[in-house]
Amino acid sequence: MLIQKLRLKRGWSQEQLAELSGLSVRTVQRIEGGKPASAETLKSLASVFEIEFSDLNSEPSMTTPAHTETEERLALAHVRRVKAFYIHVAQYVIVITMLFVINFVVTPHRIWAYWPALGWGVGLLAHAASTFHFIPFLGADWEKRQVEKRLGRPL
Repeated sequence: MLIQKLRLKRGWSQEQLAELSGLSVRTVQRIEGGKPASAETLKSLASVFEIEFSDLNSEPSMTTPAHTETEERLALAHVRRVKAFYIHVAQYVIVITMLFVINFVVTPHRIWAYWPALGWGVGLLAHAASTFHFIPFLGADWEKRQVEKRLGRPL
């Protein structure tokens, strides 16, 4: 997780990190996925990030809260969901605009392009609701409560 955090802090892709460090992209993916890395691999990454080898090789300290890594993963997953939503919005705008242009060129006397806009718009609203938790009883807090309940832990 530290490698991924350092990489994202610099705005690098996995491919860029692999090229700079002389590693394969698959190796970078495995390390970011939590798999152990060899000393040589860690030395190469420490050199690229301009940090000490011992900083990459050390075990997480006991003073660090155990939930920090989990929360970082949750935050990263949320950012990816938001990104996917924005890509969905861009696709909607482009396709619906093209449909209206086609509609007005081919059949200007009859407007039909609002039907796909309306249908896809409902799907887009559902995507927004799930991404930004417009429905409070199905949000992250609800999920946590359900997991704790399922595991038999006190709430």
